Amino acid sequence: MRFSSLDDIRAFCGDLAHGNERTEAAAVARQRQLTKPPGSLGRLEELAAWLARWQGRDRPRLDRIRIAVFAGNHGVAARGVSAFPSEVTVQMVANFAAGGAAINQLAGFAGADLRVEAIELERPTADFTAAPAMTTGEFLAALDIGARAVTPDCDLVVVGEMGIANTTVAAALCTALLGGGAARWAGRGTGVDDDGLARKCAAIDAGIERHRAILADPLEVAAALGGRELAAIAGAVLAALAARVPVVLDGFVTTAAVLPFARLNPALLDHCRAGHVSAEAGHRLLLEEMALDPLLDLGMRLGEASGAAVAIALLKAALACHNGMATFAEAGVADGG
Repeated sequence: MRFSSLDDIRAFCGDLAHGNERTEAAAVARQRQLTKPPGSLGRLEELAAWLARWQGRDRPRLDRIRIAVFAGNHGVAARGVSAFPSEVTVQMVANFAAGGAAINQLAGFAGADLRVEAIELERPTADFTAAPAMTTGEFLAALDIGARAVTPDCDLVVVGEMGIANTTVAAALCTALLGGGAARWAGRGTGVDDDGLARKCAAIDAGIERHRAILADPLEVAAALGGRELAAIAGAVLAALAARVPVVLDGFVTTAAVLPFARLNPALLDHCRAGHVSAEAGHRLLLEEMALDPLLDLGMRLGEASGAAVAIALLKAALACHNGMATFAEAGVADGG
């Protein structure tokens, strides 16, 4: 799947792929026959039915899980909005490659295939306070990188990011598309002090003012205020939708990455679940605005798909029960009907 223009994206978002209602209904029917009171497994039952809908199987599986982490650098980092320099993005990508990061351990624990894509780290996006972060061409190219990370044989895709200053970018997208000013959305990210937080808010407000003329267009906003790794996340989510592959989103940055597309059509995220609610300021509010109910609340704020990777365990638990439990008839247990 490749988009050659913003209009291509708009057309895609207006005519969405849909999950398989038949397999979802069959999964729900199976849940009613299992040896338990109806609804007693709570959200595990809903998750099994959701996976059935998007995998097109009434007994879903999680044999092929892809964790895709995208890394990018940001020109706005030069404004002192992060506690760390942009070089840390490169260093963390090297750490991923060496197997030393949290996501390496969590991917191994989950039995997932981890793919890390560093996108032009040597060439940060433009400082959005002075110019659009990306041209339309750069934005589309980053979308394409993300889309290529998804293959139709995936049972599940988990998306996350790495990029110094990308919580500033995420907060800028939220401010532009949901309003309320920078103070509503900006948090401490990598641990900035009060002065750093003030610089962060000032940069966001300056970016909003600089691009005020395009704020009514979510895709123009995504290019002008976003980042390459955020665009790649969105590309992966769109490709997963086209291939009917379920997706688990990570934290604040990942959720903000798909916000512009959800503004075009909220149903675009029907194949997605929020893996967790981050401790980063603004994420809980963003999830509420997007009607996404997080699976976990563990106070995590690392990024790199770590929170969403932990949520894989919940999905596996849901399927262990859904696929492995006996029905009332099989167990010879009266169902109370």
